[in-house]
Amino acid sequence: MSDFHLPEDKAGRLERCSLFYTDVVPHNHALGLTLVDVGAAEATVVLPYADFLVGNPETGVIAGGPVTTLIDAACGTSIFLKLGRFLPIVTLDLRIDYLRPARPGIALTAVAECYRTTRQVAFVRALVHQGDKDNPVASAQGTFMRTEE
Repeated sequence: MSDFHLPEDKAGRLERCSLFYTDVVPHNHALGLTLVDVGAAEATVVLPYADFLVGNPETGVIAGGPVTTLIDAACGTSIFLKLGRFLPIVTLDLRIDYLRPARPGIALTAVAECYRTTRQVAFVRALVHQGDKDNPVASAQGTFMRTEE
């Protein structure tokens, strides 16, 4: 990725950002994260259900670690989209409120929006759902430090 700027068209931005889920961040790839939609400052990422992600075999619910990674990845991508380029970022704070247990066997979808940036900090909010945005599994709010300046 020698060019760190994102294309202006939606398809180009989706294709370019998807590289972070396949080529650049092996952890995202190992979990099966897929970037499925992008907006001007919004990223939608899916975590497919898999048995190896389950935290408690008795309930079949995905563990908190993969959910945190899903949210963090979606939030980071929303920052790249807001700024129109890739740049080094560091998660400063990521607060996650679990609103209900996820249903076993169903993928989780995170929708993150970078709603404000300053010279050094980006502010993001996200919701995780299983197909019904009005019945979220979790909500999150995070701050990320821009490290290039």
